[in-house]
Amino acid sequence: MSIIDELAKLGKMSDKHIKKYLLMNTSKEFEEVILYQINTGGKRIRPALTLASCLACEGDINEAFPAAASVEIAHNYSLILDDIIDHSELRRGKPTVWKKYGISTAILVAVHYRESATEALNDTYSPREFNKMFARTLKLLTDGERLDILFEQSGREDEPYVVHNRYSSIEFENYLEMIYKKTGALIETSCIFGGLSARADKKMLDALSSYGKMLGYAFQIGDDIIDLFGETEKTGKKVGGDIIEHKFGNAVIALALQELEEEKREKLLHILRKDKVLDNDIKEAIKIIEKYSNARQKAETLRQKYSQMAIESLSAIPNNKGKEYLIELANFISLRRY
Repeated sequence: MSIIDELAKLGKMSDKHIKKYLLMNTSKEFEEVILYQINTGGKRIRPALTLASCLACEGDINEAFPAAASVEIAHNYSLILDDIIDHSELRRGKPTVWKKYGISTAILVAVHYRESATEALNDTYSPREFNKMFARTLKLLTDGERLDILFEQSGREDEPYVVHNRYSSIEFENYLEMIYKKTGALIETSCIFGGLSARADKKMLDALSSYGKMLGYAFQIGDDIIDLFGETEKTGKKVGGDIIEHKFGNAVIALALQELEEEKREKLLHILRKDKVLDNDIKEAIKIIEKYSNARQKAETLRQKYSQMAIESLSAIPNNKGKEYLIELANFISLRRY
């Protein structure tokens, strides 16, 4: 069994808790709609991180289930909104919530998820502490989504804020800020919640915080590499999705734009700024990146670096099964191809 399968099994232990909180204070006729998003699947990596982190700090895993439920509910809350924002019609091979039920209903479902996460955290041993961190995390996630949108090079012409504030160029530090906020912060919080559930000391909590942050960087950089160079039959996603969405917010694209000579850089920018990106444009953009830059190799090096930094962050954590889970996950993320 792979580490992903093991963690998925661990994470799915939180499913009954997730559904309990989602169905609290829910009209009977709305239950099927509310459960649709969570029932579409997902590997449950975030709740698995919470449970593994609790075990790593030698805590009682049963104490961590409310927090584990909250992070998975929050993750799916963000996915519902992402799909509305990006007009995405499919997720995990199924219609997205807005596509299946309509935008108004999807917004209501998202709000319901947000409050369900709070209800879950109210069952932790220190609701005030957990909810304070959770609110900060969701604000970071929201700002990360805002930056990701502003990094897009075309589209959203009917959205004045985006049109007036769109970035015409970014530094790699801007990219790292965006992915920490959009992806890394919730991964970091998932780990800290496990430590808090175990009543871990500050040294352990700091270790889990650093691990989660570094893992978030490695995970998203890996995702960006896979977006451009993955195999559709393995990933289930169209190659070049970030090019279709006109994104600067992809590690490989951001690194290539720093490195390419002016002619090739302008050609790549032209593709990213087209109103409609065609299949031939995707092929040409990827060819430019591969043939005329070392961006892919640099991104791979960074992914390895952050994965290793995540593992090194765990030195303050005792050796046990929970720590083993965390180390194996970082190793997997350093190499994953799907």
